[in-house]
Amino acid sequence: MPQSPRSAVVVAAASTKPIWCVDYENWKAVREELGANAVAYLDASGFKPDAGNYVLVPDNKGGVAGCLLGLGKNGNSADPMLAGKLATVLPEGDWKFARAPHDVRLAAIAFALSTYRFARYRAGKGKQLRLVAPSNVDAKEVTRIAEGMALARDLVNTPSNDLGPVELEAAIRTLAKKHGAKAASIVGKDLLKKNFPLVYAVGQGSERAPRLVEFSWGKATHPKVTLVGKGVCFDTGGLDIKPSSSMLLMKKDMGGAAAALALAHMIMDAKLKVRLRVIIPAVENSISGIAFRPGDIYKSRNGITVEIGNTDAEGRLVLADALSLADEEKPELLVDFATLTGAARVALGPEIPPAFTNDDALWSSLEKHASAQADPLWRMPLWKPYMAMLDSRIADTNNVGSGHAGAIVAALFLSKFVERAKSWLHLDIFGWNPKERPGRPEGGEAHSVRALYALLSERYG
Repeated sequence: MPQSPRSAVVVAAASTKPIWCVDYENWKAVREELGANAVAYLDASGFKPDAGNYVLVPDNKGGVAGCLLGLGKNGNSADPMLAGKLATVLPEGDWKFARAPHDVRLAAIAFALSTYRFARYRAGKGKQLRLVAPSNVDAKEVTRIAEGMALARDLVNTPSNDLGPVELEAAIRTLAKKHGAKAASIVGKDLLKKNFPLVYAVGQGSERAPRLVEFSWGKATHPKVTLVGKGVCFDTGGLDIKPSSSMLLMKKDMGGAAAALALAHMIMDAKLKVRLRVIIPAVENSISGIAFRPGDIYKSRNGITVEIGNTDAEGRLVLADALSLADEEKPELLVDFATLTGAARVALGPEIPPAFTNDDALWSSLEKHASAQADPLWRMPLWKPYMAMLDSRIADTNNVGSGHAGAIVAALFLSKFVERAKSWLHLDIFGWNPKERPGRPEGGEAHSVRALYALLSERYG
């Protein structure tokens, strides 16, 4: 498990420096608190409480007395994650909010998330920075979230030469063991014996054997919540090869698996009252003489025959078998995470994952938590007339459509493999932050996880 965020937010510290979060409404009152010398310095520096502005306030000995962070015209309308910016600019030491932002819990989470650094391949210990949690913020909860997010980010950021199906399985087993669960896997040609033909087909072209890894945790009598994550450790596109520019970030094609593991850590660490099951198909979509081909037809786990219209639509294939397995148990809630389509990015960009579900009550609750956690989602339709785009003349379905509505069509394909679950949610995530923002360092990301964790905590806490 990643260790970097463990002490980012603490209950107490021997000595701390103050942080004043200021907007134009409280700016006058804060100036009176700071005193004449500090105000003179702030005026000379030209500081204004515009959103994102910050300034370190000197003490009388040439050191740092504290920090001001601007929240803008009305602090309530500023980015609730804005306090995360402080983790990138403050000097080492322990800090506390002397004037907190409106949502102090999110501010603490953003601070912890912003302390994340991926340092596996770079020397240096990094900056030791901690925030003392305000009295109404649960430091353990913030740390739990930061740990889960760091786990996902570490996995996504690790290049594929060091994170293939074997290494992803090892990470799953490590997490399961940490929480007292036992993982199991089905590897290579045993996938055919155990009826996971699509997982095997996608991974058969790689020297790194494909596998399906799973574990269960919690009491059997508790509501069944199942997480499925796309674990394509690298995606060349297969014989429908990607251009080189599109391969540069394909180490992140297992971002769905990383997100599922992040959420699983939060659930287990919080001891939510669920019977959790996690299922990860882990493969590499490679090119070789035995790679699967356009035009091939395979029978899936649930008996549907699939014509391969494009080998670069491989994620939905491995998910199909995994979802079929999950669905057999009739879970109360089945969630899949996948870095599935470029169409989702065209529609909503890198910051807003589309969510697909036919459960209006689930979406209503999830939308509320997504907003409250500053972890945005946007519902898109499972538009049944578009199911015809998947028609095949020689099989039950094709794995791709005509090129229109790609994210919707991919979700509709997955829906063919979910029949018994009481409620199903499909999340087409990007798994990556293309630029640094407060609480969201550039690189690997676990989109939608914090929103879902909040929902599950409300239901099963």
